[in-house]
Amino acid sequence: MAVPISQAWTVATYVLKQKLKGRKRYPLVAMLEPLFRCNLACAGCGKIQYPPHILKQELTPEECFRAVEESGAPMVAIPGGEPLLHSQIDKIVAGLVERRKYVYMCTNALLLKEKLHLFRPSKYFSFSVHLDGQREHHDFSVCREGGYDIAMEGIRAAIAAGFRVTTNTTLFDGADPNSVRAHFDDLMAAGVDSMMVAPGYTYEKAPDQKHFLGRARSRRLFRALLSNRKKTWKFNANPLFLEFIMGKREFRCTPWAMPTYSIFGWQKPCYLLQDGYADTFQELIDSTAWDHYGTESGNPKCANCMVHSGYEGTAVNYTFGSLKGLWETAKAMGNLYRDKGALDLLTEPVRPVHSFNPLVQIETHVKVEEGTTV
Repeated sequence: MAVPISQAWTVATYVLKQKLKGRKRYPLVAMLEPLFRCNLACAGCGKIQYPPHILKQELTPEECFRAVEESGAPMVAIPGGEPLLHSQIDKIVAGLVERRKYVYMCTNALLLKEKLHLFRPSKYFSFSVHLDGQREHHDFSVCREGGYDIAMEGIRAAIAAGFRVTTNTTLFDGADPNSVRAHFDDLMAAGVDSMMVAPGYTYEKAPDQKHFLGRARSRRLFRALLSNRKKTWKFNANPLFLEFIMGKREFRCTPWAMPTYSIFGWQKPCYLLQDGYADTFQELIDSTAWDHYGTESGNPKCANCMVHSGYEGTAVNYTFGSLKGLWETAKAMGNLYRDKGALDLLTEPVRPVHSFNPLVQIETHVKVEEGTTV
């Protein structure tokens, strides 16, 4: 199964309780950013564009626990930055597991093998390794030659040690669906528990603004990629969210479902936009002008967004909103989406991945505790 049965049951009962309480806005996953520092400088991410005094700061374990508890979310994602650079990441993970939160620690896995001893396998804990495709594509995406091989070595070591390992693949303009499908085969063969995949979003701080996908191109790419899928592929995603990125259904953005907490506080309105901060989760809910966000709002910042942090919560809410939602989700779980037209898309030429040259992409080299960005 793509997720532990206990996790699926916990999420289902949690969502149903929120509905019985009449809550229209509730968190599903708390996005916890304990630091912005990183040992990579990916062209599609802008976290390390912060000044050095910000990059040196970290949330304490107590601040992390307080934020997660006040949100009440049953799941926690720990992105960054690179969480394995945090001086107390093991204490943060252990404390959240002790609180029976389902934790996904997002990592580029460059330090995974050497820091594996800091953690203990648990049904509540998963490493979520960022891999943007096969070797050449991933190394170009993260601006680091050899990054793919190091990450795969870390994945194999974690699996051998008994940890749950999932992956996260973000796709940009020029992605080859045939290569990504082969990437899925590689990951399943390596023994990962499940995979997450989503289109890249035009993150404002990202150095490279040219290669994000518009909505039409996203739907075309994911129709080719996720139609005619293999039975062996396991996805760590609500199946209706996958239908959404394939262009098979429409959803409204619900950014409060995956709220973000960092050294600045609760980020308005979501993980990818920074329109102010709130000191408490309730203040975030009460003071954010939610109607000003999402594609349907007309906000140009949201025009092309289809990322899971905005829309997967919508899919989960739809699943448990009615018997119809449950039935459609159940049907989607076993659907391989046979589609002859999508097979034709796989034969179309794809703009090749740009030649790898990280020095063109990166102007800022940030010295970090465990190494230097390259």
